[in-house]
Amino acid sequence: MGFKTVYRCQQCGHETSKWLGQCPECRGWNTLAEEVVEKAPAQNKSKSLTGFSSELLKLSDSAAQDERRTSTGVSEFDRLTGGGVVPGQMLLLAGPPGIGKSTLMLQLAQRLSEKGTVLYVSGEESPQQISARSRRLKVKSDAVYLLAETALDKILAAYRKLKPAFLIIDSIQTAFHPELSGSPGTIGQVRECAAELLRACKPDGTVLFILGHVTKEGSLAGPKVLEHIVDTVLYFDSEKNSLLRILRAHKNRFGPTSEIGIFQMEASGLEPAQEQGSLYVSATLDKPVQGRAFSVAMEGTRPILAEVQALVSPTRYPFPRRIATGLDLTRCQMLLAAVEKHLGVSLDSKDVFINLAGGIRMSDPALDLAVCAAVISSARDIPLPHDWLFVGEAGILGQVARVSWAAQRFSEAARFGFKKAFAPPLARKEAAALEHVQIRDINELASAINAAAKSSKVPGQSR
Repeated sequence: MGFKTVYRCQQCGHETSKWLGQCPECRGWNTLAEEVVEKAPAQNKSKSLTGFSSELLKLSDSAAQDERRTSTGVSEFDRLTGGGVVPGQMLLLAGPPGIGKSTLMLQLAQRLSEKGTVLYVSGEESPQQISARSRRLKVKSDAVYLLAETALDKILAAYRKLKPAFLIIDSIQTAFHPELSGSPGTIGQVRECAAELLRACKPDGTVLFILGHVTKEGSLAGPKVLEHIVDTVLYFDSEKNSLLRILRAHKNRFGPTSEIGIFQMEASGLEPAQEQGSLYVSATLDKPVQGRAFSVAMEGTRPILAEVQALVSPTRYPFPRRIATGLDLTRCQMLLAAVEKHLGVSLDSKDVFINLAGGIRMSDPALDLAVCAAVISSARDIPLPHDWLFVGEAGILGQVARVSWAAQRFSEAARFGFKKAFAPPLARKEAAALEHVQIRDINELASAINAAAKSSKVPGQSR
């Protein structure tokens, strides 16, 4: 059997017969690496990556109707995955170095060991290092087995011998297929190792956890096909220096992708954060502050109190700066244009900085009204009361649209002492559920901001 040399893009997996400076598929520069591959015989050319096949049957007769879930014992992880893991599920957990991937997996291993045998395979640490971390995390279980190995054939041999209910691979970039010539972490190695693990675990109903590295741009290292192979893709969406760790589902075949898991780094490891609704607001909530407005965002079915901060200051540059942290910059620029057009506020000679407190990133359109209120408050030096709420989606034509889950949002706000809210008219059922929050109905951006400015103006204060 012969061999051939190909050049494969390390970002998208595109394959060419000669080296190119730019990948024609993903347009990445200097991403093609030389690989020696084996020429497949003609009879094996039709072999698929995962090699699945089944008999023809009716959907109503399928055994998949009764979905059995296993709770992981970690409330935030169960919420994120939709209630637990499913037999045969393949989960990919990615994040930057030091964010807590291995820590979380070791904690999950202990909880899952109560439901079945766990095999923890590490290609980055020795058993002694993992044992030392387990003592620090107070993780101890006789049903958790450790294996320090990178060769895929030895990993599969240990798996077939132990037959665990849960398999953890830390990480897929360190595993290598002995029949392939590429080094560990290359496109071909990552793809084939993941496919071999899937072919081994799916028929047995073993839950497979795979840890993955990310590039300096923040995307998953390895081929994009890896995300298509797995059932669930989880990303840590926060900085490792932050006390809070946000885990998001970018793909989930067995649950929602709108939920998030909020963890707090403690001496004992990653623990589910308490009082998530107020984690992203500053401690100073007892006095009015210029350039600050509050809102309630929905992450899945969870309401989270959000603090929007804005700073509008004269610029010394010919082109004023527009910077947004935690929010989409393009959407913020659209809102600034609507404020200039419909409220007559000139921002062409001012820098505008918008920040979402707490280091979290949100895309809920219900924060639009709070962004506009914070910008006007800073531009006109009008402090907004600390117990006011701004909830609504602002459009470029100056209108304010209703948002979903209004009753849940305002109930959460009332729990933290908010007394007044500016929002579009609510439905009867939503309004009837509110007791402690006074709703000021508004339909236009100008009426909302002007009403807030009149209510919060202090005599003698400049506007």
